[in-house]
Formats: sequence, C-alpha cells, structure tokens
Amino acid sequence: MAGHGMDGELRFAVLGPVRAWRSGQEVDLGTPLQRSILGMLLLREGRAVTPTEMIDAVWGEDAPPRALGALRTYVSRLRTVLEPDRPARTRPELLTSVGRGYALRLPDGALDLTRFERGIIQAETARKAGRPAQAAEEMRAALALFEGEPLAGAVGPYADHQRDRLAERRLSVVETLMDVDLQLGNHAAIVSELIALTADHPLRERLRAQLMLALYRCGRQGDALAVFTETRLALIDELGVEPGRELTTLHQRILAADPELAVSAPPAVSMSEPGDDGGDDEESPHELPRPAQLPAAVNDFTGRKEIVGRLRTLLSAQSAHEGVPVAAICGIGGVGKTALAVHVAHQSDEQFPDGQLYADLRGYTDEATAPESALGAFLRALGIPPDVIPERLPERSALYRSLLAERRILVLLDNARDAAQVLPLLPGTPGCAAIVTSRVKLADLPSARLIDLDVMEPDEALSLFALVAGPERVAAEHGAAMDVVAACGFLPLAVRIVAARLAARPSWTVASLVPRLTDEQRRLDELRVGNLAVEATFALGYGQLDTAQARAFRLLSLPNGPDISAGAAAAVLSMSTLETEDLLESLVDASLLEAPAPGRYRFHDLLKLFARRTLEKTERPQARTMALRRLLGFYLASCQSAHRLAYEGSMISDNLVVVGSGRVFTSVDEAVAWLIAEGDALFAAINQAAAASRIGEHLLPAADMLVAMEPLLESGTHTREFDQATKATLAAAQRIGDAGSELRARYVLGRVLFAGNQLAQAEEQFRIVHELSVAREEKVVTGEVRNALAVVVGRQRRHTEALTWFDAAMEFYRANGVPAGEALVLSYSAREHLGLGRPEDAIAAAEKGLAIFTEIGSGAGTARARYHLGIVLSRVGRIAEAVHHHAECLAFFRASKQRVWEQRVCSRLAETFIAAERYGDAVRHAEQALMVSREIGHPYGEALSLTVLGKALRGMGSVSRSTECLRQALDIFSRLGAPEAGDVRAILDSTQVVES
Repeated sequence: MAGHGMDGELRFAVLGPVRAWRSGQEVDLGTPLQRSILGMLLLREGRAVTPTEMIDAVWGEDAPPRALGALRTYVSRLRTVLEPDRPARTRPELLTSVGRGYALRLPDGALDLTRFERGIIQAETARKAGRPAQAAEEMRAALALFEGEPLAGAVGPYADHQRDRLAERRLSVVETLMDVDLQLGNHAAIVSELIALTADHPLRERLRAQLMLALYRCGRQGDALAVFTETRLALIDELGVEPGRELTTLHQRILAADPELAVSAPPAVSMSEPGDDGGDDEESPHELPRPAQLPAAVNDFTGRKEIVGRLRTLLSAQSAHEGVPVAAICGIGGVGKTALAVHVAHQSDEQFPDGQLYADLRGYTDEATAPESALGAFLRALGIPPDVIPERLPERSALYRSLLAERRILVLLDNARDAAQVLPLLPGTPGCAAIVTSRVKLADLPSARLIDLDVMEPDEALSLFALVAGPERVAAEHGAAMDVVAACGFLPLAVRIVAARLAARPSWTVASLVPRLTDEQRRLDELRVGNLAVEATFALGYGQLDTAQARAFRLLSLPNGPDISAGAAAAVLSMSTLETEDLLESLVDASLLEAPAPGRYRFHDLLKLFARRTLEKTERPQARTMALRRLLGFYLASCQSAHRLAYEGSMISDNLVVVGSGRVFTSVDEAVAWLIAEGDALFAAINQAAAASRIGEHLLPAADMLVAMEPLLESGTHTREFDQATKATLAAAQRIGDAGSELRARYVLGRVLFAGNQLAQAEEQFRIVHELSVAREEKVVTGEVRNALAVVVGRQRRHTEALTWFDAAMEFYRANGVPAGEALVLSYSAREHLGLGRPEDAIAAAEKGLAIFTEIGSGAGTARARYHLGIVLSRVGRIAEAVHHHAECLAFFRASKQRVWEQRVCSRLAETFIAAERYGDAVRHAEQALMVSREIGHPYGEALSLTVLGKALRGMGSVSRSTECLRQALDIFSRLGAPEAGDVRAILDSTQVVES
C-alpha cells in the first residue's frame, strides 16, 4: 500500500471526530463538508469514489446547483492541507484522481478504524486459542480507539448511515468483551460499566442478560431479577413484545439459583500471565491498605455527557502497549475541571479495585505543593511507615511506582501548576491511570490525552441552574433563566453562584437577577456567594503571569470587538507581530485567552470583565488612550491599503489622516477578504471611538475608517453595521462640533441610504457633504460626492441635472490630476446620455472611460467601466459585445467578493439575454442575481432581479410564474418609493394581469 516515511507521517481518525495528524500535529480539515468528503474517502479504504457518489453522500437530495464545482474545490483544499509540501514525483500522491473520481491511498495502519479491526481479529484469535485474558486486553485496546460518536463533525446521508454502522459495530464488540470478562470472573469489575451501557441502550437484551449475570455473581440476586422486570416492562412499552428466549431462560435459572451460573473464584487482581496462580505470595499487593482519598462527589453534577464518556473510555484502556492512561483536563478557572474529574473518578471506582489517591497540588497559589510532599502523603496512604520513606524526590518516586506496579489504582492530581510538578506523581505501569486538572495546557506531559474543557452548553447550564436554584422556579421563568446563564457566560462556577444566591432568597424572582447581571460594571460583584467568587478564581490565574503576560492580558481587554487578530493585538501592545503571537499563545496555554482560529484571540466574557477591571486599577488613563489610538491607527492604515487597491486612482486614500502602519495587501481579493473577516472588530472599534469620553482624540480616525471601508460596503455583507456605526459617528461629531468627522460620516451615510434606494435621503446627505467640503476646502471626498450626486439624481431620472454634477466632478478631477476620477465620471455618465436619447455620446463616454482605466492599470476601475459599457452596448443591440464585457467584470466582482456588484451584473446579463431572446440564459442569471440580493439583504437589488426574472419567464411562456415575480417586484419598488414601480406596473397592465 502507498505510504510515506516518518517525515510527514499521516494518521487519520473516524472513530470520533473526523481528524488527521501530520507528524503528530493535528491538521485543520476545514468545513464540515470537507470533513464529510474526507470521511467517505477514508471509509472506502482506497477504492475510487465517483463525483456523483460523493455529491449524493454529502448533500443527498439537497445538492446545490454547483455541487460539482464545490466538490472539486473541497478536494483541492483537502489535498493542500494533507500534503502541503509534497515534492512533485518523489512519492505517490495521497489523494489521487482515478478516472473522473477520487481515491485516498492510505499508509499502512494510518486509519484508526483499520487498527480497530486488526485488534478485534487478534482478540478473536486469542479467544479461540483459549487465551481469554489476552482477548479481553486486545478488545479493550481496540475499543479505546473510539473517541466519542463516530464521524462526528461529518454531515450528509452517507455519514449518518456509517455513523450508525460503526456505533453498532462498537457495541457488538463491547458485548463480546463483557462475555469474556464474565468468563474470566471479572463480574464485579464490569457491573458499573454494564449499568451505564444498559442505561444508554435499554432495549439491548444481550447487555441486559450480561448485567443480570454479573449482578447475580456478585450476590445481588434481587437486583438481577429487578433488571429482568425493568427490561420486560421497557420492551412491552416500547415495542409491544416480551423478552426473548435468552433473557427469559436466564431469569428462570436465577430464580432457581442454578449452581452452573456461579463461578468458583474470581482471579486475583494482578498483571500475571494466564496460568500463573499469582495468589499465595506474602508480598501480595492486597496486603497493603486500599486508599480511598477522592473528595465527595458533586451530587448535582450535570451535563458533560460526551466528555465523561471519553474520559471513562480512556481510563478503561488498560493495554501494556499503550502504557498508563493519563487524562489532562485544562480550562479557565471556574469551568468545572475538578468537578468533572471527581465525578468521573467516582464513576470509575469499580475499574480500580485497589483504591484512589488524590492530591490538591495548589498550582495557582504561592504555596504550590512540592512533588516530594505529595509523594510522601501517597506513600503513607499506601502503608509505608513515615520513618522509612526516602528523603529525595527520585527515590520517593521510584518507591511509589514500585508499589503501584501490578495494582489497579486511580490517581487524581488536582490544580497542577505544570508538567514538572506532575511527572513524578504518575504511575509507571499499566493497570493504573491518572487524571490531572490544570489551568495550563499540559502539552509537554508525555502520553497525556489533553481535554480542553470549555464552558457548558446552554441547556447544560440551564439544567445546573435549575438543580441548584430549584426546578419549579426556573421552569416558571424559563426565558429569564436563559438570560441569567447567558450573562454568566455559561461558566459553571458563575451559574452555581447565581443559582445559590437565588436559592437562598425565596423572595427574589429569576427575572430580578437579569438587570443585576447585564450591568457590566456590577456583574463580577454579583458573582459571589459565601467563599465562592468568580473574580477571586480569575485572580489566582492572573497572579501566576509574568509582567509581559499580565500587561497583555490587561490591555487586550480594551477593544470592544468579539476577538482580535495577532496584527491588531501587536498594535495595541506596541510590539512586533511575532513577539505578540508568542505572548498570546502563552496566555492561551494558561487558559486566560482562547484561540478560535489561527492568528485570532478572544476572552471569555467574564474574563474580559475581570481584565478590564484590572486594567482600570493598574494602567493610567493615558496608557489606555494610547493603546486605543494605536489600534485605530492599525485598522485605519489597513483599511487605507484595502481602499487603495479596490479604488485605484481615488483621491480618498491619499487624503486620509493616517498615523501608524497596518496590513499591506497584494490584491483586491485579499483586501476585501480581510475587510470581511475583520468587519465585526472594525465596527466595534468605530463605535467604541464614537462613545469614548474624550471623543476628539479618536473620532477622526474612526470616521476615516468608515470612508476607507467602502469596499466592504460594496460587498453587501455589513449594511446594518455601516448604518449603525455611521449614525453613531455622526451624532458624536455633531455633539463636539467636529465638522471633518461629520463630513465623512454623512458621505458614508449617503452611500448606505443610496444602497437601500432611499434616494431623496441620500441626495440630502450628499448635498450637505458637498457644502461642507467646499466650505472647509477638504478634498477627501469632493470628487466622489459630486459623482454620487450625479448618480443619485440620475437614478431619479433627472438626467440633465445629473450631467451637470458629472461635469463638476470632472472639473475637480482634472484640476487635481486624477485620471481615474475622470474615467469614473465618463463611465457613469454614459447612462445619463442614454436617458436623454443620445446613444452615440453614451458609447463614446463609456469607451473612453474604459480606455483610461485600462491604461492606468486599475482592475477595479476597469471592471466598473466594463459594467457601464455593457449596459450601453446592450441597449443599442450590440449583444455579443455587451455579454463579453459583463462576463469579464462579473468574474472580477465575484473574485473580490463584491456581492452588490455581482448582483447588478447578473441582472444586466439577464436583460441582455432577454434582448437576444435567449430566455433560458436570462432566467439563469436573473435567479443568480435574486439569490445574491437576498443573501446580502438588498431589497432594491431583489426587486430588480425579480423584474428581469419576470420578463425572462414571460419570454419562455411561464405566464403564472412571471406574473408572481413581477407582483413581488412591484410590492418592493412601491415600498421603497422607487420610480421603477411604474415600469413594472406597466408591464403587468400590458399582460392584463393587474385589474384596471
């Protein structure tokens, strides 16, 4: 089978989330659809899969029109992430094309499912050879490869079917393992496991029979009979059937106390080989005390079902080949690490008959427990007299490991500081297991399975809240209760504290907590009860930071955005990006920051409040002001770079007041993609600047950002955010008398209004902007606002006035030597010439505008010029040329994610095809325009698309569909007050659909 050497070795997993690793590092597999495609290829075991099979498997009946193209894109991305550095022709390709399909040529043993099946074959061989102990060991090792629900993260019919198949396969092996354990006399050890299994699969009669037999052999005849009664009732209630012969016969034999059901004596708990009596030695491990040091179980523990299952599976994986199972649970303070660890440890009690050891390592205090101190306590608990315990750490650790050899003991190490503190306390031989909790990600702890514990799911948090506060009170105010746990950030400690406060105050309602918790200034103060306090828990972690980490933790809480990029964080901290990334990754390792995506960082909501409170206590106002100024400077410089690429030759970029440096982009696609990715953070910074107490320090950079973000406005993805941020900036500018910021905010507000077809309001804003520009002699948007005024009055069909404004814009651009501005005016003015019945002038203007843009090398300008030229050529009947220009600019707008322009071009192409009586092509482009306009929430574009779609459908003879589209368009145009409403009404009247 094709494979790779150790450099770049690949491993894959489907027995849990679909995952892949290269050289031990996990690979980001991308979207669920990509994971689904990879999962299918993995399960086909090297056999080729056709594109049709893959589309049916992933999308089923809901496949999109362009599914094949999307499939090829996903396969290409998978090739890139799986083999990013594959040298050409030096080794076989992993993901290869076979005919029209694809196949995944896996290295031997690279897939966990393959290793699972091999393990089961080995187990069956040992079982048939009369070696049941070896068979059980092989099966447990194989089952340990399951890490939750098979194919988790994959979607589609194929994944659903295979998920069920693999789950059934696992359960079948578990049943066989239970039979082997019963044969070995391990009935006491598997009772708890069988109880959990039958709870999850109550109608599985084989598991029920195994539980009955295990209970009977433990001397619990009454419990065994109760299982039969419970099973019978469940089968009758759910399926309307009686138990099968196996279960009924076993029930009768238990009632009769059949001696053949008993076993003579269970084997000694040891690691001896089959056939070794292992029992009479005076040094037998059973002569030592059985420690039981676990803290009391949390009686209201709730949720975490999937993680509990993973941990129990890990702890039960007792294989000499894989060593000692070690689970390292990490997460922020208050997320419930200790509660989870203690809960799982108690549930696993019967798996560790020789006891449990527990130590609070106090890793987040100034008095962290030394490893030798913890070992001393462990050795005393294991029966070693204090006077013979060695002094030095190495000797203590060696004695400890020797005592644990050939025993089954669970070690719980709570609140660890780092791996160095933990290593001497870990057992050395299989049979034992360890759970470690820490706020630090113990990535350097050998062989540990890292469990990064996140906050609760909303329903889990609500269940915990109800358990502590009282189910009746919570059920009566369900909505308010959800608001409360959301304000707690779904952090278990915070939820528990608030619930305890409510439980202790019968006169309070759940709703009365909501205003207390929504006030960010008071929220942390509300999250304390008795000795529990969220702030105190966070302070322990903060106290372990060094000076640079603590400063970064404080200052990064200043921006209001939902997250922050490494580049923006570097600006806030006034450091290089590389230094900043190292620093922020150390905070991620300390569970004080989260990394939702490579190069992006965020706080948990409550941690951000704590960090801001600490910032206000520690940093002087001037330091906070400078940090925000640096952030705005970075964002503005980056937006300026994006605007300069998207609008080559525009004067706007050169007239922005930029202080500092930012991202530099090499293409329009890259620039617009950055604006879209950073959109939420950019608007948060603008709104924060507008609301700042000393507004004058930050408002002009924020207003300049709005203007420079114009390419994002063209994408159509953030219209509402532009509207809100622009109005907030305008209000702030008027409040302090900042005319420069007012001018910029009104210009962008006019663009937003125009995009919504609010033409009269847009014209009003543009006229005010023009007056301010002339009065202040500010050139930042003078040419653009004159051009905008021309377009907006032209849209209202005041063509002569529009040409007057175009002439004014042309005069400004020529006076300032801006050929791109001249080209822009020529391109846009062509449509006004058409409106006045001058097609020759329209063609001349549009062609000249295109020639100038082409000469200066402006990609964005050329695309816009082609758009207008295509409209003119279509109107004069030069169809082929019109289609050519529109197809060219459509490719540009799609690549640069300018969705508004994409919608416009698709509509125009549809109109052109209608003129050529190519109605099928017209319908296709009109439907694409309609889809885009609805996706970006563009009512005017939607109405235009519906209009042209109605015309195309009428041409095809689909009268009823055509009429429905035209009526919808009329409704939207009428609501917007657009003049096109009259045009659509005339079309409907002409077909005698609308009653006179």
